[in-house]
Order: sequence, then structure tokens, then C-alpha cells
Amino acid sequence: MRDGAAPMSRRAMLQGVGVAMALPWLESISVLAGELGATNAPPMFPKRFAALFMGNGISPNNWSASGAGAEIELSKTLEPLSPFKTKLNVISGLFNKNATGVGIHPGQTGNILSGAALRKGSVLKGGISVDQLLANRFEGLTPQPSIVLACEQPLTGYHETNFSMAYSSHISWQNANSPVPTEVYPSLAFDNLFDNQGSRRTTSILDRVAEHAAHVSRKVSNSDRSRIDEFLTSVREVEKRVERTRAAKQTADERAKDRGRPAFTMTRPDNGLPEDVREHMRLMCDIIAMAFQTDKTRIATLLMCRDLSGLIYPFLDVRLSHHAASHSDTSDAYERVSRFYVGQLAYLAGRLAEMAEGEETVLDHSCLMFISNLWSGSAHDSSKVPLLTVGGLGGTLATGRVLDYTAAGDDNRKLCSLYLSLMDRMDVKVDSFGDAETRLAGL
Repeated sequence: MRDGAAPMSRRAMLQGVGVAMALPWLESISVLAGELGATNAPPMFPKRFAALFMGNGISPNNWSASGAGAEIELSKTLEPLSPFKTKLNVISGLFNKNATGVGIHPGQTGNILSGAALRKGSVLKGGISVDQLLANRFEGLTPQPSIVLACEQPLTGYHETNFSMAYSSHISWQNANSPVPTEVYPSLAFDNLFDNQGSRRTTSILDRVAEHAAHVSRKVSNSDRSRIDEFLTSVREVEKRVERTRAAKQTADERAKDRGRPAFTMTRPDNGLPEDVREHMRLMCDIIAMAFQTDKTRIATLLMCRDLSGLIYPFLDVRLSHHAASHSDTSDAYERVSRFYVGQLAYLAGRLAEMAEGEETVLDHSCLMFISNLWSGSAHDSSKVPLLTVGGLGGTLATGRVLDYTAAGDDNRKLCSLYLSLMDRMDVKVDSFGDAETRLAGL
């Protein structure tokens, strides 16, 4: 019933002028089969994977958990995940060997999803990341193989360690030499989600598909009608927020043209990115959630903040920028920063948990992974990484657990062993990945 590589089923498309919108799973799609190009097949709910990255480490003194299931006790920083205790795994002690002993920052980041050894100097060389390996295997099954989003513009140039700053700015790599370009503008990510094209992009997509949506609603069951209404209401709410960012981007593009320089070289918010990073991250999470719900893609990465991040958090009463604050990672201020980022994972999990898919939810069929490149920003310690997962991949991934591999020995605590295990559960079988040839024991 659940096959990560199964063909799309029970999906319907709404069409309008210059826009296409996939609907969520519907129980009564059989009445629409043929008319909308959907298949009248038994439901095969796809498995999805998303990686959310926070640069520069977490608050190590406030990152812990104990117990199991609904009785898991979470530390202060992990408290936002309390509603998801039975769907959560708190995993400690894993490490990425090729990110140790190479110097700080870029060499500790660019291979977080690949485990590959990185090359210094002008020629980029690392390895394909786990998200892109999965995307390649699912290519053709969804309109997009993956979506790669970020909430901060990439850095350019070189670090003092002679690693390219590209390694600090990209966690998704399509091959050893090329990072996947990140989309940082919510308006463009939204347009891509709904194939929103042409001069009418500022016209509501819901207005353009309204006639078709009404036609479909008349043909489906009452429960599906409610599901369609809820989905369209959610899209409308996100669309309204996106429109504010679209206007900011247009203003930035005009300003950049007047100055004779690209918008991405300007600082936030002059570059058109939302000044409030809370809204930026929520919008990107909403876009991932809708992409998963409509099977636009099954693979996503979100670089919430890059290594050497310059994001600021006045709403948390934190006076320093992210990178500088991470050098005081035992402070109350950085604990608030770390908890804020865990809250983004909780927000995305909550969005997916609201999306019914058969008798379960989109979250039940997904794995959301939170990871940082460092355990301690003050020590630049990459000897182990903080890692969380939420969601059970259609029942193939046990959850509600606290797993600690710190004392398991280096050969038994490889981050890439975890990736091999997750790929297995998504029905993608490979003999090795990165520096690992064995699966992670006990997962």
C-alpha cells in the first residue's frame, strides 16, 4: 500500500490561465478519473523526506531528552516538539568524519548531507547529497524531483581555511562539483509550486482556478469537498502573505537596477527578502508542506540559516548576529535562538499533521530531519551533530525514541549510515553512501 516509488494516484489537477494546481489526496477520485488525468488506483501514499538545516550549532547545555513514546522528557530547547513526542526521534552522537580535522566552518558544512571529502581551492569537489540521490531515483514520479529553499543568500569568496564559501552556503549537491541553486524568495518558490506563469502572477491563482474547482467540488464526496475547501483556504492564506514579499522583491529589483548591481549583493531587506525572518521561514515551511501534500515533490531541503550566518533576532532579544551569538552557545540568548529553530521544525510537522491522507496524515508518511553542522559553535565542535527526526515514513521508521550513539565507536556512529537506513525505508537501495557501507544499527 505504501511504496515510495509508486506512481501518483488519487491526485487531481485544477487548471486556470497560466496556472496549474494539484489537489491533495481525495477518497472519491474515481469519479474524476480520466476527466482530470488521475488514475483510479488503490491509494499508494508516497514517502517524503525533508532536511532542515541550522548553521553554527545549537545550545549544547539545553539539548537532551530521555524516556520513550508519550513519556519522553524534552529539554528546554526541544520543548517546541512536545506535541510530537510519539512521532519524534532524538538522535545523538552521530558524526561526519570528513567534516572533522579540516578547519572550521565551510569544511564542516558542505558535506553535511553527503559525507564526502571536500576539496580546498578554486575547484569545488565533494559528493552528491542524500536528498539529491533520492530525487534522482524519484525523477519522473512527481512534477519536480526536489525543492531546495533557503532563508539567506549564499556567501561568495573563500574562507581563511581555503575552502570555498559555497560549502558554507549549500547543503544540497547535485553532483561532486555543483551545488543545487537555492531559492530564497518566497514569491518565486510559490510560483514554482503552482506553475504560476506570465504577467498574471499578481492575480490570485485561486481566482483563476475557481471555475474548475467548483466543477470538481460538485462531483466529489462531502468529506472531499471539505478537504478541497480547507486546502484552497490554506492556499489563499499563504498567497496573501506571499504577495507582500512579491512587492518587496519587485521594489528591490528596481532599486538594484538603478544602482547597477544585482539585488542579491545587497543586504536584507534591500535585497527583497522579508525583513522578519520568522515570516520568511514560516512561508518556506508552508511551501514545503503544500508541495508534499499535493505530491509536487517528495524531497525538500530548507537551509534556514547558513554557516557563518548573519541573521539577526531582535524578536528574541538577542543583540548579536547568528554567527557571533553562536560563540556564546551556553548563553540564554543562544538557547532562545536554538529553540526558535526547533520551533520551525515543529511548525512544519504541525502543518503536515493537519493534512489527512487516507486514515493517516502526510506527516505519518514523511521524515522531517533537523540537523546542524556543529554540536558547539563556541568550540567549532563537529565531533558529533545534533539530529532530530519527526514522522514515521509510512510506518517503516520507528519513532518516540531517544537514541545515543556517542559511545558506539566511530565505525558505528556514521551520519551516512543513518542516510543509508533512511534510503532503505524509502525503497531506494544502494550499497554505500558517503563514508558508510553499513546501515545504522538500532534505527
